[in-house]
Amino acid sequence: MTPMTTSEPVVTDMVSLTPAEHAGPGVVVHRNVMVAMRDGVRLATDVYRPVAADGSPDATPRPVIFERTPYDKAGTPRTELSVASPTPQTRQELAVRLVAEGYVVIWQDCRGRYASEGNFTKYLNEAEDGYDSMVWIDGQAFGNGRVGTMGLSYDAHVQMALACLNPPGLACMAVDSGGFSNAFTCGIRQGGALEMKQATWAYNRAMEAPLAAADPAILKAIQSESLADWMTRTPWTRGRSPVRWDPDYEGYLLDQWQHGTFDAFWKKTGIWAAGYYETFPKIPIVFMSSWYDVYVQTTLENYMGLKGLADRPLTLIMGPWTHGNRSRRVFGDVDFGPNATLDGQVDQDWLTFRLKFFARWLKDEHVSLRDERVHLFAMGGGSGRRTAEGHLDHGGQWIEVADWPVPEAEPLHLHPRPDMTLGAPQDGVLSYTYDPVDPVPTIGGALTSGEPIFEGGAFDQTEDARFFGCTTPGLPLIARRDVLSFETPPLEDDLLIAGPVTMRLRVSTDAPDTDFTAKLVDVYPPSEDYPRGYAMIITDGIFRVRYRKGYDRPEPVAPDEGAFDITITPFATVNLFAKGHRLRLDISSSNFPKYDINFNTGDPEGTARGGRPARNTLHLGQDSVLELSVLPSPPAPATNR
Repeated sequence: MTPMTTSEPVVTDMVSLTPAEHAGPGVVVHRNVMVAMRDGVRLATDVYRPVAADGSPDATPRPVIFERTPYDKAGTPRTELSVASPTPQTRQELAVRLVAEGYVVIWQDCRGRYASEGNFTKYLNEAEDGYDSMVWIDGQAFGNGRVGTMGLSYDAHVQMALACLNPPGLACMAVDSGGFSNAFTCGIRQGGALEMKQATWAYNRAMEAPLAAADPAILKAIQSESLADWMTRTPWTRGRSPVRWDPDYEGYLLDQWQHGTFDAFWKKTGIWAAGYYETFPKIPIVFMSSWYDVYVQTTLENYMGLKGLADRPLTLIMGPWTHGNRSRRVFGDVDFGPNATLDGQVDQDWLTFRLKFFARWLKDEHVSLRDERVHLFAMGGGSGRRTAEGHLDHGGQWIEVADWPVPEAEPLHLHPRPDMTLGAPQDGVLSYTYDPVDPVPTIGGALTSGEPIFEGGAFDQTEDARFFGCTTPGLPLIARRDVLSFETPPLEDDLLIAGPVTMRLRVSTDAPDTDFTAKLVDVYPPSEDYPRGYAMIITDGIFRVRYRKGYDRPEPVAPDEGAFDITITPFATVNLFAKGHRLRLDISSSNFPKYDINFNTGDPEGTARGGRPARNTLHLGQDSVLELSVLPSPPAPATNR
């Protein structure tokens, strides 16, 4: 369906609250209040309220905490937990706790999900549906006109979407690991390539969709598909995919896959907050993500795009975690130490932080809250030994800085050189053949929603049967002929990288289109525990060369074009490369299944039916450079709370 773009709601009817049911001590819930959107579609909404002395819902106006979700408003979010309480709370349990703190709590199913009506088109109705829901909340007697929103992942996307339309009553937001600044460059596509988590998400969520819920035969058909086999038959097309059993899910996925020009299709409120920064609400916002999450770039862009106003205080929290896993310390095969959790570091736990945040900005309470700061987890500094649980002890610590990018950071430029080292520029040419039949397999990194095909986190860059596409377990990726690996000598001192990572390359290709990838690796020296050392992925990125003249102007490479400049932007990071380690840069042309395969044909995105090898060349010298930011004097560790 065509998404709506206006902030003016059209409410088709007045909604009465459903009868109150007991939800917990002193709390009642009005379940499945069907709130009408401007087009008449009704969204299922649960409203939790305190009980008055006579047993009826307390009519005293209160501030509201509001979360919209496609993951079942009556379910159990996987991350509403803490180190001290590792069993996730149900949404009802969390609501009861929040009501006890003095709030009305509202959970809502997104359009086309669970109890809500309508068709689900991922991301594109969330701004208007969120706005209309806020208008409805603003008109209710139980609210006092102040609403705080919260939520992880998709529930973060919907917050940024509704805020783009500046709805009434919005007073503060806790945006956790999501909220697209520009989905074309992070979240749906990256560097022009499709993030294949969109494909795995569509397949997995189609099994929860209304069509599958209504027809067991459709659910069984989806479950019977082999996602791993289908990953060997990309790109998918309409009627030729494991999601074909639900045309709505297949349709929106293929629209994202095949629309390869940054134009009006991508400049929509649900997926392009950057286009609305100038009119964005002036409210307090917490932005949180993590170095192995898929939303590093969008989180940092939102923070940078909205900072600088006294009446819009911002907090930035960046941990070492994978997506939303803020109460853990091990990600992939690496242990980031006892300080890695948010719990006991940034605050007692995430719920405690949010309670303080909402108390301050919704109830005007004076609380001790470490907001309006930048909290960064600096990875590294561990022993490098194998822990008793079998993980690399990489370690790390929290630091607090004044801003992002870190003001004290200094530039470090390293040039890939013909002798496969990194250092001062040297002219030269290096070539390799990239064959799309045999892409470089993805081994960890910033990933989410990839089950059962891929997983995120820090891993040794060595092939392993656990990872999709690995055909020679035990062989390091740098043994491949289509991977060019450059590294420094062993470092004489610790090197703390803190900031953006930018790879500028001068390249050429004999194909109409191809990709170039860049991966930053922390190389441990050989040790008793790791006789071959350990090549730990820090961050990576990709660039599709048809976009070398701009994402709004894809153009095939002409046969006589020669060399041209591209920029790859791996996610920013903060990592201590310890004395004796090497900093390594791997250049190739694929990273699958993290990104979709470029078949080198120049066909429109997502339509290639065949492929060809590409002979890709790096032109080394002054124009090919890895740009990093270094903290010359690492800040003191943040004080624990």
